[in-house]
Amino acid sequence: MRVVPVVGGVPGILSADEVARSGAYLRDLQLPSGLIPWFPGGHADPWNHVECAMALTITGHHGAALAAYRWLERAQLGDGSWFNYYVGERVEDARLDTNVCAYVATGILHYVTVTGDVDAAARLWPMVERAIDFVLRWQREDGSISWALDAQGRVESYALLTGSSSIFHSLRCAVALAERLGHHRPSWELAAGRVGHAVAHHPGGFAPKDEFAMDWYYPVLAGAVVEHEADARLDAGWSQYVMGDHGVRCVSTNDWVTAAETAETVLSLDAVGRTGAALDLMALTSRHRRADGSYVTGIVYPQRTTFPVEEVSSYTAAAVLLAADALTDATPAAGLFRHGTLARAIDWPESGCALVTR
Repeated sequence: MRVVPVVGGVPGILSADEVARSGAYLRDLQLPSGLIPWFPGGHADPWNHVECAMALTITGHHGAALAAYRWLERAQLGDGSWFNYYVGERVEDARLDTNVCAYVATGILHYVTVTGDVDAAARLWPMVERAIDFVLRWQREDGSISWALDAQGRVESYALLTGSSSIFHSLRCAVALAERLGHHRPSWELAAGRVGHAVAHHPGGFAPKDEFAMDWYYPVLAGAVVEHEADARLDAGWSQYVMGDHGVRCVSTNDWVTAAETAETVLSLDAVGRTGAALDLMALTSRHRRADGSYVTGIVYPQRTTFPVEEVSSYTAAAVLLAADALTDATPAAGLFRHGTLARAIDWPESGCALVTR
């Protein structure tokens, strides 16, 4: 039997026992259906559900991770999408978010990379294909992806930088998964080139949301902004989004530090090889940790009060576990967000792009 590696500890920051406790916390939070809510009795959304499935995979709970993906398979709508929020089997929010729908490709590639279970990935491939085809129906003329359809099925009139960045990464994962399973999807590669160009070179084409930390680091985390430009982007926003020795603000205008944004910034730093800074930030997530392996969503400073009050969130624990994997190279998927791991997308500007020289 193949021995599948799992995440251990991050020396001096997170012990192997603490990692295992967080993995068990997520496993125990999972409903019998396979759905993973934010917290007991709370709602779930497919993006964070996938993030939790990835954390279950790297902590050795492969059956639970597969159950999470099978829930998605059963819940997928006929057009390839999922609703935005669920409470158990009830739909709480009928919006269709394109980034939420695309992320399943990242999850399934992650699962097969860690476990080597190609048969499971092949069974789930039709779900991934339908999801990506749904997302690409909403690619705009400038290459970006409309962020959502409202509950009445009307497409929103704008794109989000974070959402399109994440979709860019998911498209590259979808292409890699297709190749792993013996398929070829050149149209997906072209679509990835278009959205990547929009993210890297035309940020003004997205709705202005730059007060959110995700708009700062996600183009780097997703691999749309690379090399010197990635370092420059991280440096330029550091003082705005990183709050001293507390962590990363969710919103630059508030002194509210969230462990998920902090862990994702760790992943962004790891993506460009800035391991020392990544470890320093990772250490700050320990302040959010509880004894049962869960993580408080956010802390407000200088009061040191939790916000939302006493809320712990499954996606926060998952993000910390994924950051731990990246920092320790514990599993074969540790570098999934690291620049150079996935094939670099072509840069495909739209016709008439002012950056194109002829």
